[in-house]
Amino acid sequence: MTARPVTATTLAGTPVRLWDLPVRLVHWCFVVGIGLLWWSAENHRMDLHFKVGLVMLGLVVFRLLWGLVGSSTARFTSFVKGPAAIRAYLAGQKTGTAEHVVGHNPLGALSVLALLGLLALQIGLGLFAQDTDAVNSGPLNFLVGYDLAKEISEIHEVVFNVILAVVALHVAAILYYRFIKHDNLVSPMISGSRVFESEVATPRIAPLWLALVCAVLAAALAVWVSWGLPPFATPFPWDRPAAAAAVPDASSYM
Repeated sequence: MTARPVTATTLAGTPVRLWDLPVRLVHWCFVVGIGLLWWSAENHRMDLHFKVGLVMLGLVVFRLLWGLVGSSTARFTSFVKGPAAIRAYLAGQKTGTAEHVVGHNPLGALSVLALLGLLALQIGLGLFAQDTDAVNSGPLNFLVGYDLAKEISEIHEVVFNVILAVVALHVAAILYYRFIKHDNLVSPMISGSRVFESEVATPRIAPLWLALVCAVLAAALAVWVSWGLPPFATPFPWDRPAAAAAVPDASSYM
């Protein structure tokens, strides 16, 4: 007969290492990145807009990878639940019998999935989008025609407004938990630790070297996309012909 593995627990009143460093860094980078994307678009700083978009691409890819191999509280399998679990959680919140959740609760998981999904969609659209004058465009814009790129750009703007609405809802939920439920969700996302009123299972924290591997893979994908997906769509930068030197206008000598 095989013995069941013993799950480590943390006693009530003892700080629990809840969120690892990669999750916290990505979370706050998303906050800054969304703000920069909005500011750069509003101020027509499209050069900065595209650069931030590529950084956000790397962050989204990293978070998806970390959701598969990262710490237990970061893994999608630990917090993404079905409708039954969500109903049970809401019923427990209503009656005050809900158990303490280590990590994202089943309802909060919907917010995480919505934001990640919308960010992935928004960044994906931005890769093919172009500005009104077709002067600035995403790195994969050459794969689509002008008319399609224009439609993608319009959808790109709409999706960003949806992201802002979801962010506003997310902030409202945080304020509700802080002032109505007296549950501070921001502090653990800064410090990484939290104290529970009862004994809880201790989360398993993944090693930082694994985060580094995921970060390298995510960054490599973002760079590859920024190059135009060589060698399938464009040559590698080092295989491209050098730009022809500009010939001075004869009038400049006059």
